[in-house]
Amino acid sequence: MSTVLPTSFPDRLKSSFLRVTWPKWTREPLLHFAVLGALLFAADHFIVGRADDPRTIVVDAAVDYQAIQVFKAARGREPNKEELYALRRVWLDNEVLYREGLALQVDRGDPAIRERVIFKALSVVDANLKAPLFDENVLREWFDANRAKYDEPARYTFQEAVLAGESSEAAVRAFADMLNRGRSGGELNAGLRVYRNRPHSNVVQGYGEEFARALEESPPGVWRAHPTRDGWRAMQLGTVTPAKPAEFEALRGVVLQDWLDAKMSEQRTAAVRALAKKYTVKVEGAAK
Repeated sequence: MSTVLPTSFPDRLKSSFLRVTWPKWTREPLLHFAVLGALLFAADHFIVGRADDPRTIVVDAAVDYQAIQVFKAARGREPNKEELYALRRVWLDNEVLYREGLALQVDRGDPAIRERVIFKALSVVDANLKAPLFDENVLREWFDANRAKYDEPARYTFQEAVLAGESSEAAVRAFADMLNRGRSGGELNAGLRVYRNRPHSNVVQGYGEEFARALEESPPGVWRAHPTRDGWRAMQLGTVTPAKPAEFEALRGVVLQDWLDAKMSEQRTAAVRALAKKYTVKVEGAAK
């Protein structure tokens, strides 16, 4: 997604914004407005002082703080530098829409309800959008460029034996050896967890990239000690369901809708960024 910054955006941040390769999650259709827009920054703090200069938007440490808290609640970690810039951009888009909604007086009947004003302003933007033209080649190019979204990934079924007490590398390796010699988890005072048909991305999310690669390369039916983000674990790979490439013909309708959603989202973002050029954006400090 290309980024269009207000002409008054501070030079010290322009270069940083333009260098950003936006995370995939920020490019999902309507994400800026339908998901994060409903969550980000409902605090009255951002309305205070607006009457003094309605054409100036201040992005300060409080904005970063709110963004970080929302991101942590959703993903269990703090955003990295690129993700924080993307969240700032989401907040700025919504602030522009909010002020445009106030200027259009769409807040009548909804006093102090920020989200409704934003969505009403966005509906005005949407009314001026036009569905783009396309042909079969355009859809096939989109499909090929986004195959990861449509292909059925390989899936892994595996077990984790949870050793009570010590979980050092040596202890877990000894534990895995005992399991391979036929000792049961009950005998060894261990619990058993079974994970069925998990794709690579899910395994990475739960245990980390290094573990996922090691598990996938393990021989099925053998207990092994593996390092994870949370320490050493005894794991046994069960079955592997091979990846299955998607067929364009079977998914043409889905691909068309996804393509239309993405293109309309691009138009919507461009329209909001054009509105943002009317405002002066000031960045004051950053969250610590």
